[in-house]
Amino acid sequence: MSDHAKLSYAGKDYDLPVIEGTEKEIAVDISKLRADTGLITIDPGFKNTGSTKSAITFLNGEEGILRYRGYSIEELAEKSSFLEVSYLLIYGELPTKPQLEHFQNEITTHTLVHEDIKKILDGFPSNAHPMGVLSSLVCSLTAFYPESLDPNRSAKEVDLSIIRILSKMPTFAAWAFKNQIGHPVNYPDNELDYDSNFLKMMFALPAEKYKVNPVVAKALDTLLILHADHEQNCSTSTVRVVGSSQASLYASISAGINALWGPLHGGANQAVLEMLEQIEKDGGDTSKFIAKAKDKNDPFRLMGFGHRVYKNFDPRAKIIKKAADDVLDQLGVDDPLLNIAKELEAIALKDEYFVEKKLYPNVDFYSGIIYRAMGIPTEMFTVMFALGRLPGWIAQWKEMRENNEPIGRPRQVYTGENLRSYVDVNKR
Repeated sequence: MSDHAKLSYAGKDYDLPVIEGTEKEIAVDISKLRADTGLITIDPGFKNTGSTKSAITFLNGEEGILRYRGYSIEELAEKSSFLEVSYLLIYGELPTKPQLEHFQNEITTHTLVHEDIKKILDGFPSNAHPMGVLSSLVCSLTAFYPESLDPNRSAKEVDLSIIRILSKMPTFAAWAFKNQIGHPVNYPDNELDYDSNFLKMMFALPAEKYKVNPVVAKALDTLLILHADHEQNCSTSTVRVVGSSQASLYASISAGINALWGPLHGGANQAVLEMLEQIEKDGGDTSKFIAKAKDKNDPFRLMGFGHRVYKNFDPRAKIIKKAADDVLDQLGVDDPLLNIAKELEAIALKDEYFVEKKLYPNVDFYSGIIYRAMGIPTEMFTVMFALGRLPGWIAQWKEMRENNEPIGRPRQVYTGENLRSYVDVNKR
């Protein structure tokens, strides 16, 4: 294979370097295209543009492959924990036992937040969306830890910022939920593990001795692992672009949260529940809506089926389906929406139309079901997504800074008016 591609323009030929990744991904390097030719490329949504080289996550949508630092998502979900995966993503290797214990202890030590942050929380009305609350609380850390604003701090100081956000994010997420329902907040319980502590802060009532269900905690841990990173998606790219201006970790993560908030990105599992509610309100006839989904002239679409990246199957869906089954069996939830979801799943996995078009249930379909069974409201689904995606955002921000990547600055093709003369307002 040639290590160059040839571009012919205006009677001249230009050689463009071809780069090959470790998984045989091929890219044409156009970093000097404008300087050499005066040309730029147009790529709406950056669908064909590689904005960076990254060693964190490999994704092959055609073959249904997802790997973190070379480890398959299937093996990590089965054998690892969310904090171990977090360490892997951020630092590049699986931790030794002493390293993992130290990492866990550091996170446990920093779960509490400054009491003045609660004053910020109290300023939000109860109808504030939890994602708006979460992004604000995360960004407020820049005020409580002003030293984090310095982009040229030592690795040890950066690690402290990383530990702080990893440890405080569950507290912020749970507090955003409590604010929405008007309940007093719960403080972290450092006797519990990461997942159990979060569940207790979410669901414990005042003066109640809360008992964590281990099946639910395990399902939550699996969900967080599956969402931990997903290559250069909208929110991850946002974190890297914001960080490229030498913005702090906390400001960059806050920006990523806001990008994830958009319904085209983090709201997919919420859309699944809204679809199920629509079907229930109509009478619960799943066969009717299956027929509507097959009708090209009908605007109805089955949410949570297929994936814009995975063309054959979503490897995360197979893993989370088992977790969903475990949670539903353990909790014995009798919910008409979950019954509708089971019916849709059974039909879609066997129906020739869906099988042929590869419209399989994806991770968003099952995650919404699990969150619903846990008692987590739909407006919190994106917060849960952010909690899982946090280590990926951190790893991407850290990699971008360590590689000294330049500030993000896309180009454009101007399509507005040519030069015009100003006309006095009295003569218009």
